[in-house]
Order: sequence, then structure tokens, then C-alpha cells
Amino acid sequence: MNDPHAVNHLVQTPGADPVRGTVRWGPAQSLWNGGMAAATLILGPLTFSPAAFALFLGTTGATLLLGHSVGYHRRLIHKSFGCPLWLERVLVWFGAQAGLSGPFAIIRTHDLRDWAQRRSDCHPYLSHANPMWKDAWWQLHCRLELDSPPRFDLGRIGRDRFYRFLEASWMVQQLPIAALLFWAGGWSFVIWGGCARVFACVHGHWLVGHLAHNRGPQSWIVADAGVQAHDVPWAGLITMGEAWHNNHHAFPGSARIGLYPGQSDLGFVFIRLLERLGLAWDIRTPGTLPARASLHAVEAH
Repeated sequence: MNDPHAVNHLVQTPGADPVRGTVRWGPAQSLWNGGMAAATLILGPLTFSPAAFALFLGTTGATLLLGHSVGYHRRLIHKSFGCPLWLERVLVWFGAQAGLSGPFAIIRTHDLRDWAQRRSDCHPYLSHANPMWKDAWWQLHCRLELDSPPRFDLGRIGRDRFYRFLEASWMVQQLPIAALLFWAGGWSFVIWGGCARVFACVHGHWLVGHLAHNRGPQSWIVADAGVQAHDVPWAGLITMGEAWHNNHHAFPGSARIGLYPGQSDLGFVFIRLLERLGLAWDIRTPGTLPARASLHAVEAH
């Protein structure tokens, strides 16, 4: 917490190496992601209805906004704002519904990639350096086993019983939702409000991550980082502001990611709403963060 630009949960480990490692097939991850994709692509057209599609849009938007963007990323990982513990837990529960992983795994995955990309070199798995088809296979169906990985300390989060429960049951968490959806609208609602929602969240997360590390506009360069980030303008709205990834690399501790005119950031809008309700405080923005000597502007705004 002393350095808002730091990788919060990774312990600087002597000898840790972000380059040497082996990519292996992850059976559980592959079956989960592949199953959601197959159910959506095969059963989605057969169960389509306007109501089911509206449900898909609403549940996917709520999951990405409350869960992935605000709960998982800006609060749990970067601690870019403060809020009551009960609210944090609600937001993190929504994060688990995105279907990416539990809270512990999302922190480790994010912080490992963040740490590696700040080094002079890292494994292509961690930098999204492969062609799109290979990167999709690696990220959605495989895991990286580094020969000399760093250690993690999740602190208060790792000791939280509710988060331990979510970590152990994040896949199973979809079943009560599926039952409620079936009761409300049958299999059409289950496929579109469940499988299609998870498919869009997981595969969309990979696609934007791949693009954000390979192409697109840049406003900032972090001089001592081996991997630079790009913005993905077309995805700014649907990712709740997360697609302004170049800004995020520049100011990782900021709750605000969309910084310039035309850069929509619904995640930050929601955090500001929480502040007005007295449910958020200590909101970090680029203007409140200490300067980074290695940060250089590419062009003026």
C-alpha cells in the first residue's frame, strides 16, 4: 500500500525468473472454457429469443462492471479505492460469476503477468507475444509453469473465509444461478444468461488482453518495462473502461482508467456513484498518485 504503482501481492523473490518455463494443457480450465464455448455456439442459436438475448446483455454487463472491473480488478487487485468489507465481498462474488477463476487465482495470474511485463524480458505466455490463434490456445486452455516462480502473499484477502469459499467453489457458483434462470425462463435463459455470459466474459477478456499488448494507440511509455500496453478503443464501453490499457499500465493504482475525452469508463462512474452514497473513499486517480520517473508521454492531450 505504500507504493500505489507496485504489484501488491507478489513478493520480490531472489532468483525468480519470468522467462524460463513450460506451457502445459490445463484440463479443468480447458474443459470449462471449451464447454461454455460449445454450449453457446451450438445451443445458443437453437434457444435464442429476444428476452434471452436481453438477459445476456444485462447479466454480462452487470458481471463485467460490478465483478470483473470494479470488484476483482480495481478493488481486490489494485486497491484503488476503499469500501466496506461487505460491499467488497459482494463485488468479488460478482467477479467470480465472470467465470475466469476464483479471487486467489485471479490475483496470482494478474500480478504474475504485471510483474513479468515490467521486467526487461518475459515468457511469451505472459506478454501475449504469440500469433492470435496460439495465444488463444495458451491463455484459454493451458497454464504456464515457471521454473523459478516468485512467491505471493495475499495477506488479509488470503485469510478471508468467504474468499476461501469462493476460490474453492467458483465454478459451482454458477449452478444456483442456472437453477434460478431455468425457473425464470427455461433452457433459453440458462444458455444465454449462463453459458453465453461466461463465454463472452472469458473469451472477451482474452481477446482484449491480446490486442492490448500487441497493437493500438498509446499515450504513455513506461521506459523500464519490457512490455508496453496499447488502448483498444472499440472495446472501451463494453469492457467498462478496462480497454484503455495503455493508461492502466501508466497509472496501475488509479481507479480511473479512461482519462481523456471520448474514453468511456463506466467502472469509474460506478465508483464515483458509490462515493456519493458514502460507500467508497480514498479513490485514487492519476492526479493523486506520485510521479513515476520511468513514465513518458507519447503525445499531448
